[in-house]
Formats: sequence, structure tokens, C-alpha cells
Amino acid sequence: MLEILHKLGINTPDIIAQMLVFGIVYLILSKYAFGPVTALLEERRRRIAEGEDNLKKIRENLAAAEATAEEVKAKANAEADRMIKEARETAAAAGESERQKAAAEANTIITKAREGSEQERARILGELKRDFGRLVLDATARATGKVLTPEDHARLNTEALSQITNN
Repeated sequence: MLEILHKLGINTPDIIAQMLVFGIVYLILSKYAFGPVTALLEERRRRIAEGEDNLKKIRENLAAAEATAEEVKAKANAEADRMIKEARETAAAAGESERQKAAAEANTIITKAREGSEQERARILGELKRDFGRLVLDATARATGKVLTPEDHARLNTEALSQITNN
């Protein structure tokens, strides 16, 4: 075999020396170059995996936060709707109450106006009866040409008033 190697131009001591040098370079590189580079790559791979896990957790947290925000928003909308409904009901009740107060006040004003009107009517009717009685006395005194006594006045007033009230 040495002969074949020699014919091919391969020198055994050189090959052994090159293999030794290659082995030494390999050991030095694996200890000082490959080891740290491999460790650095492994560290990066671990960080990337952690980053992906963290990203997954963040996405899950974001989804949960969005769901919670939607729930809170839905609850707030429901509460706002309830408050608006209560405000409308309160406003309607207050409006009804004010409407009833206004109707009561209007009825009171109408009643007072009627009472005032009745009193004014009675006063005017009393004045009218007095004036009518005086006119009847004056007309009777002129027609008869005599001066009427207080008894005549009373009798004529009574007769005139009875005729007025009967008509």
C-alpha cells in the first residue's frame, strides 16, 4: 500500500503531519471558536424561542384585554341605556306631575273666577234692584203726583222685586 501511495505522490510522513496539524487546529478551533459560536447560536435560538413564547402570551393577553374591554363597554352601554331610560321615566313622571299641578291650578283659578263672577253678579243684581226700585218709586210718584210714604216705598219695592225675580 505504501508503494501505491508513493506512486500517487502521497508522502506518508507529510500526511500524518498534516493530519496532526489538522487535529490540533480542529481542537483549538472547537475550544476557542466553535464552542463560543455554537453557544452564542444556542443562546440566540433560546432567546428567539422565549421571544416567540412571550409574543404568544402577549397576543393572548391582548385578546383577553380586548374581550374584557368589550365586556366593560357592553356593561357601560347597558348602564347608560338604563340611566337614560330612568331619566326619561323620571322626566315623564315629573312632566305628568307638573301637568297635574297646572290642571289643579287652572281649576282653582277657574273656581275663584266663577266665585268672583258670582259675587260680582250678585253685587250688580243688588245695585240693579235698588236702582229699579228707585225708578219705580220715581215713576209712580210722578204718575200719581203724590209724595209716597216709607210704607208705600216698601210695598212698591217688594212688588217690583217679586215681578223681577219671577220673570
